[in-house]
Amino acid sequence: MKRGCDLLILIFGALEDAKDQKIATFGSSYKSHRAKRQPIGHNRAIPKRVCIMLIDEELTLKKLEVFLAFMRTGNLARAAAELQTSNVSVHRAIHSLESALRCPLFKHEGRNLTPLESAYVLEERAQKLIQDVVETVRLTREAAGFSAERFKLGSLYSLTVKTVPQLIMGLKIRRSELNIDLILGSNFDLLYKLKNMEVDAILVSLDESVNDPDCEQISLFSDDIFLATPADSKFAQRTEVDLAEVRDETFITLTQGFATHQDGNRVFKQAGFEPKVAMQVNDIFTLLSMVSSGVGYALLPGRIAAVYENRVKLIPLQEKYRLQQHIGVVFLKAKERDPNLLALLAECRMYANRQA
Repeated sequence: MKRGCDLLILIFGALEDAKDQKIATFGSSYKSHRAKRQPIGHNRAIPKRVCIMLIDEELTLKKLEVFLAFMRTGNLARAAAELQTSNVSVHRAIHSLESALRCPLFKHEGRNLTPLESAYVLEERAQKLIQDVVETVRLTREAAGFSAERFKLGSLYSLTVKTVPQLIMGLKIRRSELNIDLILGSNFDLLYKLKNMEVDAILVSLDESVNDPDCEQISLFSDDIFLATPADSKFAQRTEVDLAEVRDETFITLTQGFATHQDGNRVFKQAGFEPKVAMQVNDIFTLLSMVSSGVGYALLPGRIAAVYENRVKLIPLQEKYRLQQHIGVVFLKAKERDPNLLALLAECRMYANRQA
């Protein structure tokens, strides 16, 4: 017997030495990983061995909720009514809970269950456990952008004149508790933010730049491209304009990445010339201000007509140059069941129907 015990001791000792060598070999790569991203509790000493109590699979949150309902009501029938189930189901859940815990919770007196001290201890702890689980689920979903209290909406600058205010008003009616952040940018910038989950949905021009297999789109409306001129321009009273007539004029454009910049390039290419670009700006309102001041002309969508309407005129292009922007909402397929996003999409569909 003694020789057998000595042999076991030697075997376990060898296993421990092998494990220590494995840990030492793994240590350098593990340290570099930890340097990049420290895990939870990284500042605590990690014990060499951790004793883990295996929780019985019969111990479930649902049974704890049934138990807590019984403790609140003190009666099988009332607990069953609260949970919309039967007396038998409540009794079975409590009995199963006792089996999973491997200790009694109640003293059985006929059909009555009298709580033991163990039941009161479990009640106190289970209440906190259920609250923690509910909060954990909420925080996890919020971190993933699902049903968060804050909704981040990306949009083109030009859509803030009319479209964005109407959508936000409708969304607030549907979800009054929701806080909405508005992030403005170009098609390129907004799609990047969407893919990186920095925004929950984007309102953009539905061109090839936002075609992505991970995303879905809903169309809102279509918008024509016009020649924007100062109110005192020689073209201001025209019913339409041939772009060949403005070949020698100075133009102002948006920077690359904006849908209107790309559309302008297409129109100029179709007209057979490259415009003289005096300056490029990062938002459409600065561009309008430059046009109204007589700095140059621009190609702009009709949705901004109400801005500087007395100082900037939008002249339709001749049929051969006409181009439309298709405006819509883009969102990630992975988030299509998020309640906040569903509310926005419902509002977008209503908006699209009004524009039809």
